Amino acid sequence: MMQNGIIVKSIGGLFFIESSDTIYECKARGVFRKNGISPSVGDRVNFENGVIAEILPRKNFIIRPPLANLDQLIFVVSVTEPAPNLLILDKFIAVAQYQNIKPVIVLTKVDLQSCDEVLDIYKRTGIEIYVIDYNDENPAEKIRILLKDKISAFTGNSGAGKSTLLNEVCGDFNITTGEISKKLGRGRHTTRHSELYRLPWGGYIADTPGFSTFETNKYNIIKKEELAACFTEFAELGCECKFRDCSHTKEKGCRVIEAVENGEIAKTRHESYCCMYEEAKQIKEWEL
Repeated sequence: MMQNGIIVKSIGGLFFIESSDTIYECKARGVFRKNGISPSVGDRVNFENGVIAEILPRKNFIIRPPLANLDQLIFVVSVTEPAPNLLILDKFIAVAQYQNIKPVIVLTKVDLQSCDEVLDIYKRTGIEIYVIDYNDENPAEKIRILLKDKISAFTGNSGAGKSTLLNEVCGDFNITTGEISKKLGRGRHTTRHSELYRLPWGGYIADTPGFSTFETNKYNIIKKEELAACFTEFAELGCECKFRDCSHTKEKGCRVIEAVENGEIAKTRHESYCCMYEEAKQIKEWEL
């Protein structure tokens, strides 16, 4: 009998599907490979007799790690040790916006250094921001509320406190916490495969490997004409530019550049945009 479920784990060509509070181990039909698609964690699927028969339509998909149907992507950012890499963060946020995944920023290690500078940059974007101070009483409760009934993925620089946060939020998951390497300024990768964890209060979370470098086209190719829409604070101002096809990088009469100059938009956000725009200009037609 055909059943429906969600893939919660994928290892070595085997897919573990949750359906009616039971986990089923399945393989995928060969036709998926022929059609250039493969089942991924987060996919809703129909399956029968240990074989996935159909992958239901996805609302979004990220390539690495492969995750489908995310509601929100949560960026864990330490304000120190390691210092935040805002270009990498902005690239990830742009990919989330491009994929219609809600981006959320969680700031950690605020007991070691003030988070005011990072807060000032991103409060102007409209992105939801949480500050986690483990000296507060029950600091993880607001994150539990955020996760309820959603499919969420966590990502962040190695050593930013991603696993520590997950342990605080869901202590019974026993997710290994990597120790910070003082010499390298980053932590060890402690997550080895994609897996969704079902939350007792509703929803799922996926932990993902830490990152230290980023190439946008390995996640999603965003054409230069589409990039401004992935920076939410640019989108509303773009229509006020002098030129209809304004790139928002150097044109006179650009409303976005004017907003950077008068402090409406953070300078670092515009620098990230210009860097991504130059990268997008180098994309060859065959890559699209």
